[in-house]
Amino acid sequence: MVSGYCGILIGSPIILYEVIAFVLPGLTKSERGFLGPIVLGSSVLFYAGIAFSYSVLTPAALNFFVSYAEGVVESLWSIDQYFEFVLVLMFSTGLSFQVPVIQLLLGQTGLVSGDQMLSIWRYVVVGAVVVAAVLTPSTDPLTQMLLAGPLLGLYLGGAWAVKFTGR
Repeated sequence: MVSGYCGILIGSPIILYEVIAFVLPGLTKSERGFLGPIVLGSSVLFYAGIAFSYSVLTPAALNFFVSYAEGVVESLWSIDQYFEFVLVLMFSTGLSFQVPVIQLLLGQTGLVSGDQMLSIWRYVVVGAVVVAAVLTPSTDPLTQMLLAGPLLGLYLGGAWAVKFTGR
């Protein structure tokens, strides 16, 4: 299982390349020119999400699990449970960091403007907290807020980027 998750994480650029090579013949020249920055940005954000999860979220969540009811319950983790927890948290965080890429795609197609994205910021705050609660496997509010903060920042950054690109 660990080697499967690691293979997907490490091989994701090659998988993405194969998907793009399949789609590329059906795109126009302007769409092809826009595809490069999107793929680069998506890859950078995905690996930034993995690094953030590994360095910030995983230690906070594991600290919560170990210290929760410390004198009452003894926490016994198998190596399988530990790796599954860490890898699922890393993969889901990497995917959740794709929000600006989706926003830029929606903005470039003209479906949503930057002003529209910025006008619903109150709903985005609630949505970021809900998404963080679903994606973090621990039940502590610290880990949830540690993920909700960057999600909110990524959304607002993506909305401002759409606004400044002029669409």
